[in-house]
Amino acid sequence: MYDFVTTIPRQAKWAFLLTIDVVLAPIALMAAFALHHNSLAVLDFPLVNKLALPLLMGIAALLAIVTNTYRIQLKAYETRAMMLTALQTLLLGLSAVILDQLAKYGTPLSVFLNFTMIYFLGAVAFRVILLQLLLAVHRRGTSQMRVLVYGAGSTGRQLAAALRTDETIFPVGYIDDNKSLHGSMVQGLRVHSPKKISHLIRTRRVERVLIAMPQMSRPRMIQLSRRLENMGLGVETLPSFAQMAQGSTIVEQLRPVIPGQFLGRAALDEELPGGAAAYAGRTVMITGAGGSIGSELCRQVLTFRPKKLVLFEMSEHALYTIDMEMKALIEGIKIPIVSVLGSVMDQAHVAKVMEDEGVQVVLHAAAYKHVPLVEQNAIVGAANNVLGTLALATAASDTGVERFILISTDKAVRPTNTMGASKRLAEIVVQNLARRRVEAGKGTIFSMVRFGNVIGSSGSVIPLFEEQISKGGPITLTHKDVTRYFMTIPEAARLVLVAGSFGEGGDVFVLDMGDPVPIHDLAQQMIKAAGYSVRDGANPNGDIEIMMTGLRPGEKMHEELMIGKGELTTLHPKIMKAREGQLSEIEVAAAIKGLRSAVDARDELALRVVLNRWVAQTSAPQPAEELERAKERKQP
Repeated sequence: MYDFVTTIPRQAKWAFLLTIDVVLAPIALMAAFALHHNSLAVLDFPLVNKLALPLLMGIAALLAIVTNTYRIQLKAYETRAMMLTALQTLLLGLSAVILDQLAKYGTPLSVFLNFTMIYFLGAVAFRVILLQLLLAVHRRGTSQMRVLVYGAGSTGRQLAAALRTDETIFPVGYIDDNKSLHGSMVQGLRVHSPKKISHLIRTRRVERVLIAMPQMSRPRMIQLSRRLENMGLGVETLPSFAQMAQGSTIVEQLRPVIPGQFLGRAALDEELPGGAAAYAGRTVMITGAGGSIGSELCRQVLTFRPKKLVLFEMSEHALYTIDMEMKALIEGIKIPIVSVLGSVMDQAHVAKVMEDEGVQVVLHAAAYKHVPLVEQNAIVGAANNVLGTLALATAASDTGVERFILISTDKAVRPTNTMGASKRLAEIVVQNLARRRVEAGKGTIFSMVRFGNVIGSSGSVIPLFEEQISKGGPITLTHKDVTRYFMTIPEAARLVLVAGSFGEGGDVFVLDMGDPVPIHDLAQQMIKAAGYSVRDGANPNGDIEIMMTGLRPGEKMHEELMIGKGELTTLHPKIMKAREGQLSEIEVAAAIKGLRSAVDARDELALRVVLNRWVAQTSAPQPAEELERAKERKQP
């Protein structure tokens, strides 16, 4: 049956509907006479028994052709089509009156009124019934999707009306948040509460929900979609028909975060001197070249016209990406780009690369830096951050590299987690190598740079908040009072390059980053900057909630930039040099030996003992601080 229905030519369908319009005329007329006289002997009436009846059928055919009602598709037969049928019926009724008057039969006017009404209802009812029969045939022959329309407003009603003519979709009902509509019927479909969705899935076999609420905010739309998807439903959203006509969509795009927008101070990257002299005409090697900081270092160093740029990276994908970008940037410029896959822990490999390529400056950005991940993978994290730095720095010293700059973190100051402790021990290792250079009066100049949180780097809080906002929230925050220092990627990269030109040996540089930023305030600013409102106790109807999850293991409430007091100034007012405690050469050797033993034995407890023991010694107050405190105690 399905195959027969779907293969009927369009002209045959038109002929069938036209025939119905014609045949319906005498049927309606006889029904009108029977209704008026309360008798089934309709053939006894003159207008029915004479030649006027065939003439009336001819007029019906002519009117159907003029109004084109027989060409209207059944699934498109709606209000406008009914108006055309009404016009056709009125003209047909008027024609019957004229024929009766010309033949002088004297038929009562009420007969023609009944005729007109019966013909109109018959024409409309026949098309509606025929449409339902055809839809039933189609539904038997095709798979049918059962859907709920979320929203019983104007958009939802128009959507449901359109779906009723689609043989592949069966609208089960409406879902609406408005309690006053629950239980009511809209266009023949019942309006249900959102609480009944699970019940409808089970009893009505609902597969998909079509959200027809174009005025709903994006965060609420995403939250609703996720809730429905968790029930196993497919979810689609629909813009209003007015929006579709204007070419707009329901999805509002988040406003992009501008670097430095949430610093709470003016960005400093334009104020920092570039230190071009330390890199121009030299072979520069950048480890972790494919990372957030490493890739920005590559871009900025390239502007200084180095002799050669060596990209060292452990991730093949990251190396490929930065390699392609650098080669595109140097088009037309003769600067060799050498891309090397490898780990900084392979001292023989890095030494060979440095020697073969004639490396003169090393910018060490390769590290494991995500606090929770390093906390869970302490052995690998500490080995890479400490032993990798030792291997790389030793290779640099052995091969005669001019400058070596280690990128560290504010989490290395009085660390409470494995990542911070490993970076502090890496600083101690570099400080020890710098001291050897000073004692020898020659060799590699070792420097270090400490960063706060870098906006836009992988794993930093701002990209995380952006992603959470794009998903409709909530924003997750470990504690309402947590604060952090922030800097932009260009600031961070420029600071490294400045340190490379300022460094004299063993220096720890920090950037004056202003006051620390409360993360809760940052989350609120980002929600508002995206065009949404914060949902809390004071505003329960807001868009996005800020949810507290509790401090993670090893996480600090507030970060610091320097261990000791009395920082030193440099050639730039925004760059300071920290005064840090150090371990003796024997102590450094003992720390490295203990760390290697713990790593080789995969003994995480021993590893933490080593880190805590040796890092804690350099986090104690320095002699200058002790003297000041002693003076204070002596004062009355």
